[in-house]
Formats: sequence, structure tokens, C-alpha cells
Amino acid sequence: MLAQIKSSVLTGITAHPILVEVDVAHGLPGFHIVGLPEGAVKESRERVRSAIKNSGYEFPTKRITVNLAPADIKKEGAGLDLPIAIAILCCTGLLQEERLKGTIFLGELSLDGSLRKTRGVLPIALGAREWGVEEIVVPLENGSEGAIVEGLWVRGAQHLAEIVRHFRGEAEIEPQIVNLDELFTKKGRYPYDFSEVIGQDHAKRALEIAAAGGHNCLLSGPPGSGKTMLAKRVPTILPKMTLDEALETTSIHSVAGILPSDVPLITERPFCSPHHTISDAGLVGGGQNPRPGQVSLAHNGVLFLDELPEFRKNVLEALRQPMEDGVVTISRVQSSVVYPARFTLVAAQNLCPCGRLGDPRGGCLCTQAQILKYQSKASGPLLDRIDLHIEVPQVPFEDLKESGQTETSEKMRERVEAARSIQQRRFRGTNIFSNSRMGPREIEEFCNLNNDDMTFLETAVSKLGLSARAYHKILKVARTIADLDDSNDIKRSHLGEAMQYRSYGDTRFWQ
Repeated sequence: MLAQIKSSVLTGITAHPILVEVDVAHGLPGFHIVGLPEGAVKESRERVRSAIKNSGYEFPTKRITVNLAPADIKKEGAGLDLPIAIAILCCTGLLQEERLKGTIFLGELSLDGSLRKTRGVLPIALGAREWGVEEIVVPLENGSEGAIVEGLWVRGAQHLAEIVRHFRGEAEIEPQIVNLDELFTKKGRYPYDFSEVIGQDHAKRALEIAAAGGHNCLLSGPPGSGKTMLAKRVPTILPKMTLDEALETTSIHSVAGILPSDVPLITERPFCSPHHTISDAGLVGGGQNPRPGQVSLAHNGVLFLDELPEFRKNVLEALRQPMEDGVVTISRVQSSVVYPARFTLVAAQNLCPCGRLGDPRGGCLCTQAQILKYQSKASGPLLDRIDLHIEVPQVPFEDLKESGQTETSEKMRERVEAARSIQQRRFRGTNIFSNSRMGPREIEEFCNLNNDDMTFLETAVSKLGLSARAYHKILKVARTIADLDDSNDIKRSHLGEAMQYRSYGDTRFWQ
């Protein structure tokens, strides 16, 4: 007897429909799975056999052949356990296949028949809606995650027997419902706020510009000057996430298997801060079955690299492509996986191995050779891709004694959101979301300068020896500063402020 059940697998965060075909025929008992299954899929034979028996149902002692179509897509993970089990129960006559035609099944089975949490339910539910599927059955722990997708019945089950009773009409599994408005209104308050930062007005201004235009930035200064403190507060001034951004970010975390069961939708900007010992695969993604790295987990949020020169050179160089393109492409012999990676990079560094270079109190004992070696760990092409180079000096003790409140993150966020609204109107109908993503064509259209200002910029670029990329970065940052001032034109003051963030980064303290 032959049965066909619908399911799905993922390539990156892209869902593919899979048809699970099961044939139960006379012959020597056997259980074979074909259709390019990976290790976890092959092992499903033992899980499915035990789950069916321990749920109180008869497992056919015949020749069982499972085909996962289409056969040219690699299948990995344990999410195909449930559809295989349901197809076998259809072949035994326990379930009617016609009743299951419009349903996708997804879930890992325990040996006792209970369902375990499965990775990637949200992107599969989004795919199911596009394919015109009416219903999806998933583990109960994934139910609220899948229910975020409107226009789809999502039923969460705890046990295989529960699903059998539902489709036999004996006991109904109620579809799960999630209130999206409530998820966005019940967002947790950030544990940090810029009002807690004393002094560093110059750095806070630069970070506001970075948030307003989606620009990458580098904080440089002696230890204890507040670089990490500032970086942790950047998400608090970023614009509130839209539903599309939340769905995309949640999909990545779901595929990575790190989405908490009580958080069906990520509504706060992610903040990822990997340790400097991380590998290149850990940062940008990889593995035999490629998984998203930190740059993808920081999608629509902040990637913070503390002590930038301490990261291995090959790890830092791997950042170039995602910083430029906003995606990570991981190529393997059999397939190629693309993960989104549109993040705001905030990096921090000391200026020398001991950290005292540039400190007005002095005390640096590093030689020029040591400083050269330390500062050259981050390559020129990588630094060239960072829009704002920000000096973070030590805060004088007299300022630390003052207890007066400074400007809150909420006030800064209001200005950032106003600037982002201007950019949304400017780039409507394109795939550009912020000034930092402008290409040469957009720069030419939206970053016009008068003759005097162009001469001023040309002189500065020549004097500082900046690259063509740095020239474009200055124009993008100036455009963002103009947006914060609600100005249609880039003025000389906007241009001068943008250039100071490049001149600091391109002047070595040891020279």
C-alpha cells in the first residue's frame, strides 16, 4: 500500500516542500529511506518504529520503503520523523490519507511517541502559507512560533497518539493563536540606557549617527573609557523592529535552534558579542550542514566585536563580504546556502597592547614596532569598510562625580526614527533600507554637493590619502547627518562632521 504525506525541509532559511512517500509491500521485513537523507534522517527508522509501537499501534512487519521527494534536495534534521510515522499509519489503515491532503507535518519523535521541539518551524510555516497549505501540525513547543504566520491553522501536539485521535475525529487539537500586537506591546525594557553614560558626548553623537544611517563604527580609546558601555546601548536607540524584520530575525534564530520556547517572535534588536577566540565558521557560519553564524544572528541588530585586534586575522577578513553585501554565502560541494547578515558593526579597540597610548595621563611603554604590529591586525580594507572612527577618551574624574542625568535613549531614538523615516521615503520601491546601503547611483542622486563643497571634500580626501570607498563613506555619513537635521541638502557643516570621523581613524597616533 502507498501513502503520501506533505512535509518540508530547509536550505538556509528557505523552506522546500517535501513529499514523504511510503510503500508497505510484502517481502522480507525491512525499513529503507531514500531521497538523499542525511544521518539524522536515516536514524529516524529506529525512532519511528519505537514511537509507533510505544504509542500502542501496530508496526507493519513488511518491506517498508520511504522516498523523500524531490530526491535532489538534501534532507537533514529530525523533523521528518512525524510525517514518516503518519504515512506508515496511513498504510496500515489507521488513518485516512484523504483527510491529511491539506496538512503539513513536522516534528521529531521520541521513542515513547512524544514530540520534541524542532528547528525551523517559522520559516517552514511561512513557506507553507505561500504554497497554499491550510494546516500544519508541529510539536506543542513550536506551536506559538508557527502561529505567528497569519492565514494558517497551526496545531501543536505533544504526542503521536494525540495526532492520531485528532485525524480520526476522536479528540480535536485546537489551533494555536498568537496576538501579534500584544507581542510587540509587551516587549521587554532594555536593561541599559544612554542616560547612564556620563560624558562622552562626542561618542554618543557619533553612535546616534551610526544608528540613524545603519553605519558601522569603531570605538578607539584606553581601557575603562566606556567603549563597551557605549556599544551595549546602541540597540536602545535603533528604530523599533517592523513585523517583516521580526519574522526574518526570528527565522534565523529558529533555524539555529536557539529560539526560546517562550519567545515565539523576536521583537527587540539582537545584540551579539562573540568572544575574540571565535572561529571564522562561528562568526560567519559554516559546518558540514551550514548553520548561521554570529553575523546572521545579529541580522537587523548589532554585532559587537570587543578588542578588535585580538580576533584572528582570517576571522576578521571573513567579515568583508557580509559587511559589503548584507548576506553570507556558504558554499559546499553539494549545495550553497545564503543567510541574511544585515547588521550594524560596532567594534572597540585599544590603541596599543598596553592600552595607554593616547591616554592624557601617559604611561604607555609600548615600542613603535609593537604598536605597528598591534594596529595592523585589522587590515586596511576592513577598516575602510567602517564608516565612523570614533575617539573615546578617558572621562575626567570631576565629570564622574557629577550625578546629573544625561539624555535618555528614548530621546535619541526619536531622532533616529525621524531620520529613518526620511530614508524610507527616499528609497521607497528599492531594496535599500538605510543610507549606509546606498550604491554609486544613489550617492550620485541623493548626495549632491555644490562646487565649493566638492572642492573642500576633494582637498580633504587628497590630504588624508583616502580611498574611493572612504570618499563614498563620507558622503553617506554626511547624508545621514543632514537627515538628522531634517535638511534636504548636505551642508558644509554636515560634510565637516562626517570627515572628522574619517580623519581620526586614518591618522595613526604613533606617527
